[in-house]
Amino acid sequence: MTVSAGQSLSRLDPEPIPRRDVLGLFALWSMASALLFATGGMLRLPKAAVLPSPAKRFRTVLPATLQPGEAFVPPGRAVALFRDAEGTYAISTVCTHLGCIVRPTADGFECPCHGSRFARDGDVTRGPAPRALSWLAVSLRGDTIVVDEEATVPAGTKVTA
Repeated sequence: MTVSAGQSLSRLDPEPIPRRDVLGLFALWSMASALLFATGGMLRLPKAAVLPSPAKRFRTVLPATLQPGEAFVPPGRAVALFRDAEGTYAISTVCTHLGCIVRPTADGFECPCHGSRFARDGDVTRGPAPRALSWLAVSLRGDTIVVDEEATVPAGTKVTA
């Protein structure tokens, strides 16, 4: 604020702030906010940003109401478990075409991505899937079934109780 020759400043009027002081305060606030954000970022570093994946070997119990030939898909798993007169077996539900998760149907499996169809034993009934679904290693521990999603076995391999 400029004062003309005949005017005097009142003691209640605020002191004018020089431009240099405004720029200095702006620089201090910028530095403080940068330090605050950097500290927040450093505090997040020790915590992993990636969620751990579930173990590839897991235990499950088949429902007592599971009918022979009916698929049981444990929650959060890409595996279908079956029980029939010959034993218990597991088939991967990962499509061999592009890795989509297939859905169990009344007559087998169906890929929602590209339309591949598989029989109940995992054999391809309609492409574009190049090969059958993988059979997985299964073992029994009392009433509990242990499935190893990384270990494939020949088709038709079943474990008996």
